[in-house]
Amino acid sequence: MKLRIKKGDTVMVISGGSKGTTGRVLEIDPVKMRVLVEGVNIRTKATRPSQANPNGGLIKREMPIHYSNVQLVDKNGNATRVGVERSKSAEGKTVIRRIARTTKEEL
Repeated sequence: MKLRIKKGDTVMVISGGSKGTTGRVLEIDPVKMRVLVEGVNIRTKATRPSQANPNGGLIKREMPIHYSNVQLVDKNGNATRVGVERSKSAEGKTVIRRIARTTKEEL
């Protein structure tokens, strides 16, 4: 399934433990339908000592959440659904634009 959220978009979490927080999308996994959002769903992970981290210990990192638990944020800072508008360009190619349902502006 093609997801309407892209890497670098600003999204708001609409359900779960981090509900109401906003962040930037860092990664997308379209097969598992999961997104990694900056500063959301932080978990503590135990690591062994390595060259990169000689002491090892506990590190905090973001974990992916399901695609259905986030919505894009429009220019006003509100969560919005996404619509798709198709039009022809000057060269005759089809151009697909993502439209915010709340403000009818391009995202």
